[in-house]
Amino acid sequence: MDLVEYCQVRCDYVSLAAFPRSASAYEHKAFRDGQFGRSEPGKQNFNQVETTHMKTNRTKLALAILAAGSALAIATPAQAGKTLDAVKARGELVCGVNTGLPGFSMPDQANRWSGIDVDLCRAVAAAVLGDANKVKFRPLTANERFTALQSGEVDILARNTTWTQSRDSALGITFVGVTYYDGQGFMAKKSQNVKSAKELNGAAVCVLAGTTTELNLADYFRANKMTYKPVVFDTSDKTTEGFETNRCDVLTSDQSQLYSLRTKLKNPDSAVVLPEIISKEPLGPAVRQNDKQWENIVRWSSFAMVNAEDLGISSKNVDEMKKSTNPEIQRFVGTTGDMGKNLGLDKEWAYRIVKQVGNYGESFERNVGSGSPLKIERGLNALSCTRRPSGKFGAHPFPTLPPPWARGREEALPPLGEEGWGR
Repeated sequence: MDLVEYCQVRCDYVSLAAFPRSASAYEHKAFRDGQFGRSEPGKQNFNQVETTHMKTNRTKLALAILAAGSALAIATPAQAGKTLDAVKARGELVCGVNTGLPGFSMPDQANRWSGIDVDLCRAVAAAVLGDANKVKFRPLTANERFTALQSGEVDILARNTTWTQSRDSALGITFVGVTYYDGQGFMAKKSQNVKSAKELNGAAVCVLAGTTTELNLADYFRANKMTYKPVVFDTSDKTTEGFETNRCDVLTSDQSQLYSLRTKLKNPDSAVVLPEIISKEPLGPAVRQNDKQWENIVRWSSFAMVNAEDLGISSKNVDEMKKSTNPEIQRFVGTTGDMGKNLGLDKEWAYRIVKQVGNYGESFERNVGSGSPLKIERGLNALSCTRRPSGKFGAHPFPTLPPPWARGREEALPPLGEEGWGR
């Protein structure tokens, strides 16, 4: 099959997908069935009634698509973006993180950082630089974080930041995904005997400045016809200190942060997290706008951790998985195809992420879940994938098999690159 014929087959496939109930669609199906020897009994093969005019038009369309495809093939594969170039030249990824929030980004006494946000940074370093340890963590307050990203001080902002429409559209930054689904809540002292946030009328509330938390707090009290006194701080540590020294009655933050901050109290058992969730807080990393390649690299590094968990690939078995006969796993670990080509990475980038950092489930459990002091249940952060449906995290598709009508005839189809066929 030459390239023009190949494009014609692709045109038919696209037409069938776009117009599944049209008369034209049946003709395309008949043509394709005839092409691959699967004509339905009693129905005329479309090849037998195709006119010269139709053949000419189809050839013109195929040539146009071929020309457009050639242009895309030249433009699409990864021309190194400015951020990728800078990171490679520097030999180090600079990642903006929280000044210290257990479970998300927290240094130990040897200045070794850990947390869900830290793992995202390390995953990108493993993909791009081949070494998850080639990261410089830049602690940022809530007020500093966006300026640091906009100015180029950091390559990624991974600082338990809520993805909102205004931030995504007005700050010159782009959120690339969600690493933790959260919601705002309240922490009170057990001695106050408060059982519900509805009992907080007139309370003094410790809150972090420069966050969506302030707006959600005001909205909640207004909607419930209650009053409050905000006590505002510029760091999480100062907020916790204010709560512990009785400068406020309750502390409000994302619920995951409340569990983290409670571990910093001199007596963690003296405080209780109230049951109400008053907002939706999808937390995720952000990059600067206008560098699509870097955006894709960070996004798919995050997706790779989720996909690995869905496929059953972990840091413990990833080497063994290189022997798998499952085509999806083979492409993921780089034994077949080249999923890194269009990102400007090598074919083992996803393998390195899992080998050096782990899948999303591993990251969750050791940082905030059962293997951490926080003991937070997966809940909304469980997989929603076919294999284990329960949460919000879905595996995004990596390159797939040829379309159903072409299976068994792959040898007749020129490849669409080494990645395989998409759906």
